[in-house]
Amino acid sequence: MLKFYYSQLSINARRVWVTLLEKNLEFEPILMKLNGDQFQPNFLELNPFHHIPVLIDGDFNLFESLAILDYLEAKYPEPSFMPQEAKQIAQVRTIELVTINELPPASIILMKDMLEVEVPDKQIEKAKGTMATVLQYFEANLDGNSSYFIGEQLTYADIVAGTAVDAIPLLGISLEPYPQVTAWLDNLRQRSSWQQTRPTQEQIEASRAVMKAILQKR
Repeated sequence: MLKFYYSQLSINARRVWVTLLEKNLEFEPILMKLNGDQFQPNFLELNPFHHIPVLIDGDFNLFESLAILDYLEAKYPEPSFMPQEAKQIAQVRTIELVTINELPPASIILMKDMLEVEVPDKQIEKAKGTMATVLQYFEANLDGNSSYFIGEQLTYADIVAGTAVDAIPLLGISLEPYPQVTAWLDNLRQRSSWQQTRPTQEQIEASRAVMKAILQKR
């Protein structure tokens, strides 16, 4: 059985978690508290960079969420979340890479500010600008007549971007100026995989001290 190391508030882990559920795969979830357990020797043997998620399949273990998604897609192709047409593959990849390259640095700055970790005002304004640019890009790539980025097919564009955008309001950024994004996210939130993996408010509040301690080291 697959083993999946995750945290309930990790966006990187959540995109893998959603995919495991959407592909109806059996797996053993292993919750990481990130209170130092990520630095224990047994975990560092799995990922020397001490990050989550980690997926173990028999004697093969891998990390980096997009690599895990590629692995799951290749080994368990049904249902598929990657289109076959060249233009659509490029669209999915672009949305994936925009999400993982642009949003995390801005999110870290805004999370620091939210948790009262000192951050220069210029960095906060820059982070808000990055958020706006990404959301505008997503808005422009969503069609109000379709449920997802690629027509009516759920793809990794939706899984990767959707799990990230779902957390943006927690950083004090409103999605109200982006009606297409709002409708798309509302649709994703109806899926069982989203509901099963979405952290509760209690979990979010309980994680504040751990997150603040991690961010103070960055």
